Amino acid sequence: MITLRGVTKQYATPAGAFAALRGVDLDITAGEFVAIVGKSGSGKSTLLNMIGGIDRPSSGSVAVGGTAIESLAPNALATWRGRSVGFVFQFFQLLPTLTVAENVMLPLDFSGALPEKQRRARAAQLLERLGVAEQAAKLPSALSGGQQQRVAIARALANDPPLLLADEPTGNLDSATSADIFHLFRELAFGGRTVVVVTHERDVDTGVSRTVRIVDGSVTR
Repeated sequence: MITLRGVTKQYATPAGAFAALRGVDLDITAGEFVAIVGKSGSGKSTLLNMIGGIDRPSSGSVAVGGTAIESLAPNALATWRGRSVGFVFQFFQLLPTLTVAENVMLPLDFSGALPEKQRRARAAQLLERLGVAEQAAKLPSALSGGQQQRVAIARALANDPPLLLADEPTGNLDSATSADIFHLFRELAFGGRTVVVVTHERDVDTGVSRTVRIVDGSVTR
């Protein structure tokens, strides 16, 4: 499902070039639930951004589902990302002026993956699956952190992407809610979806199938 070969990423800083990733080789198969762990600044989020096509490598290759994403033109990359990858973030990033249902419908509105008349039903189906159907007409501010993250996961699944990427999705949640969110990710992986999560050491025992450890921009074995 995911293949990285010799991936490096350098950023220009006032102090000179900074290597966020150093020759990363990584394979992730379809249906795996993988945790990427490491200290702050180790390159975890940069690695996730490479997989999701949010950022491009300075050198090396990234292939997801057989697509060499580092070679895609910007418009093609945006189209691929919208249909192939669902993103979940630590701070939820729900639009505060839209209802919960409208937030979940956003990816469908942008991609046109479903006819307009079917989008609200798709959002309702996902909210029901995530256990927050009764929140559909509310604004995000009326929900708890755990509920907002469930809505964010529903939004990430709107286009039924084969790959779900989550960047510290439980960083703002209590331990019980965090375990609940990881249980949801595990269920999605059991259903055949590939799930890659950047997380903290304390979460690696919550049902992930494999842990990838990154130290100073390099994946360790």
